[in-house]
Amino acid sequence: MLHPEQFDVNEAWIAFRLNGAPVRTERDGDFNCMALMDAASGFILGSVLFPSTASEPTSARIRALLQDAQRHKNQLPNTLFVAREDVADLMTREATHQNIEVVRVPQSELMIFIEEARQSFAERFEGSPDDS
Repeated sequence: MLHPEQFDVNEAWIAFRLNGAPVRTERDGDFNCMALMDAASGFILGSVLFPSTASEPTSARIRALLQDAQRHKNQLPNTLFVAREDVADLMTREATHQNIEVVRVPQSELMIFIEEARQSFAERFEGSPDDS
């Protein structure tokens, strides 16, 4: 089982879908959000919105997300963890192109890292059934 204490800061990042339900907008439709997180610190390095009709962000958006995170940390990680359940072909291709080892793991192994971020995002952007 993976745990934040196994990693040094910037050794490994996690790419994951931040939202559980699409973020609804009146003007532009529904969106999903992909985030990059540092595995050791839990710090969100960046995120990108993409139409819910797409399975993942475009290569250009993924490249920009990785570049923004790299600028923030002044380096790329050795490893990128991605949930097996997520569609992440373009993310995998772009990370591999930048010499980052991509490791696919069950989403359950990533929950210790990402659960709090998902809950906070849901409270802020997805609301709850009680918010009538």
